[in-house]
Amino acid sequence: MDVIPKYKFRKIVDRYNGDYRVRKFTCWTQLLCMCFGQLTFRDSLRDLTSTLNALGSRRYHLGIKHKVPMSTISDANATRSWLIYHDLAMMLIHTARQACSINDEDLESASQEIYALDSTTIDLCLSLFPWAEFREHKAAIKLHTLMDLEGSIPTFIHITDGRTHDVNVLDMLPVTAGGIYIMDRAYLDFQRLYTLHQAGGQFVVRAKKNLQFYRKSSTPVDTDLGLRCDQSIRLTGQQSKKRYPEDLRRVRIIDPENDQNIVLLTNVFDCDTAQISSYYKQRWQIEIFFKWVKQNLRIKAFYGQNINAVKTQIWTAICTYLIILIVHKTNHINVKLHTMMQVLSVAILERMTLKQLFSDDSLTDYNPHSRNQLGLFDF
Repeated sequence: MDVIPKYKFRKIVDRYNGDYRVRKFTCWTQLLCMCFGQLTFRDSLRDLTSTLNALGSRRYHLGIKHKVPMSTISDANATRSWLIYHDLAMMLIHTARQACSINDEDLESASQEIYALDSTTIDLCLSLFPWAEFREHKAAIKLHTLMDLEGSIPTFIHITDGRTHDVNVLDMLPVTAGGIYIMDRAYLDFQRLYTLHQAGGQFVVRAKKNLQFYRKSSTPVDTDLGLRCDQSIRLTGQQSKKRYPEDLRRVRIIDPENDQNIVLLTNVFDCDTAQISSYYKQRWQIEIFFKWVKQNLRIKAFYGQNINAVKTQIWTAICTYLIILIVHKTNHINVKLHTMMQVLSVAILERMTLKQLFSDDSLTDYNPHSRNQLGLFDF
């Protein structure tokens, strides 16, 4: 937890009056409890408080000086602003991106920032979470995430109910001039894409089958690489040509493994067709990220039922992930992130350095060519 500068955290808490009229259970203690629940895989609030209260003196040295009643942490999650942990996550994202750029020579030489934008749905019980509207007999929330592909770091997360369409997130997306945004066909809205284009952003998005256009010019492509065409086009639809009045690039790719015909639209004209195809293939990393987060963080079973408690748990889970990522990078730990979290879950109260904890060679003796799971986090 030393990754978090205490004075900066206090400034964030003061910004939202998080500790106003609080005697014992401060926001820092709340953060410690929530991170402890994430790192030790506590599935419920009773599970979390029972474990903490059984630790005795070890809980005190952890930084939690008093026993934690279940009602106390429940009230704190329900009433204290989730924006405290949102701002903390934004600060940790900045630290994590610095740690990745310092430790990776490839990132230092990278001239463009590449992002993937997508969302994942978390199913909820409608009777317990009536505010999370999704379907008639089902509730859900969506995590709209913009991920920096160079370091597997989520740079923007927006939480909505399950009915919110993905394309609406483009209205609040922080656009970096020169950055490349990779998206699936759910984000194909020409007016919003043109706004992104005017802000200096570049995009690669999958086209729909009913796209109306005319071809201005074509460029030869290498069909041995699965490429079929590279065209400069103009939109001809009654509304689309008004919403995006400039040229677009249309690239068609054949995916032989999945027997798919993929058509991409982009405003990137200064690279070859194979590079455009490579950009879109990198979008799969965010799908692996969602799978990893759901498997390793507690964001499917929640400690509270109102929207503030849900957002607090999600943002503290993201903070926990970023803390682990920063520790992994700054200490040069030669262990996969999944293995690191599994070891920490049983050894988090041991008095030893992280290098001693992960110095066992058996943790790194694995065959990368015979695994059943994709290795996004094989740093």
